[in-house]
Amino acid sequence: MRLFKTPEGIAVEADNNYYLIKDNWDSFINDDNIFKKVKSLISGLSPAGSSLTGELLPPIGSRQELWACGVTYLRSKIGRQEESKVAGGADFYGKVYEAVRPECFFKSTPHRIAGHNKPVRIRRDSTWNVPEPELTLVVSASGKIIGYTIGNDMSSRSIEGENPLYLPQAKTYDGCASLGPCVFITEGPFDRNSRISIQIVRNNQTLFEDSIAVSQMKRSLEELVKYVFLECSFPDGCLIMTGTGIVPPNNFTLQKGDEMNITIDSIGKLTNTVA
Repeated sequence: MRLFKTPEGIAVEADNNYYLIKDNWDSFINDDNIFKKVKSLISGLSPAGSSLTGELLPPIGSRQELWACGVTYLRSKIGRQEESKVAGGADFYGKVYEAVRPECFFKSTPHRIAGHNKPVRIRRDSTWNVPEPELTLVVSASGKIIGYTIGNDMSSRSIEGENPLYLPQAKTYDGCASLGPCVFITEGPFDRNSRISIQIVRNNQTLFEDSIAVSQMKRSLEELVKYVFLECSFPDGCLIMTGTGIVPPNNFTLQKGDEMNITIDSIGKLTNTVA
């Protein structure tokens, strides 16, 4: 099943039908038993139709935070080493890839996050900018993974490459992320054979496309949640980006007007344009 956050409430897609639940997203989503709850609720509803129209909001609560984990794929480690070798920071990324403790960092508050078909931004003081397509976890207050969405972790490689200590500036700014189009909920674990894909289009031409299986991630999803929650509490739950395994070539940088299409099996497609 897939949950969509809309101005009218929560749209549920199940068995090729859509059901509307008029409830508050913040309180609704933070539930360890959300799959059973949704299944029970829609059993008593008539379908609202077989298609979904209108605006989709980013699937994050107003009191939730977005966190992120880095260097979880081998390609990401190599990319970070390439961008920081002049500054002497390359060794740090190799060490964190092999370390017991993963790299976890705060990414964004909800007001800096765009939804499906909404614009994202690149920093004015950055010269090398890329999208990072990532499986993103929806986690309840108890630390349980209750759903999955698509995340675009917009990043300034030029700023992070100057010095690893500049990571917060490279990662966090207005329009620095997007989430959507929905939250995929399932009774079982997420299929790690699922593929993450990205296509970047400029002037109606595909400039870059690539894909990777979630199974290529070095760490488990539960491991990443464990470290984010280790000394932080999230009374309303949180979302966690799990890192990227797709890195465009070093001669590529985003420009205004570029369109990014990120797809993940079972979840759908997230589309954003650089403003």
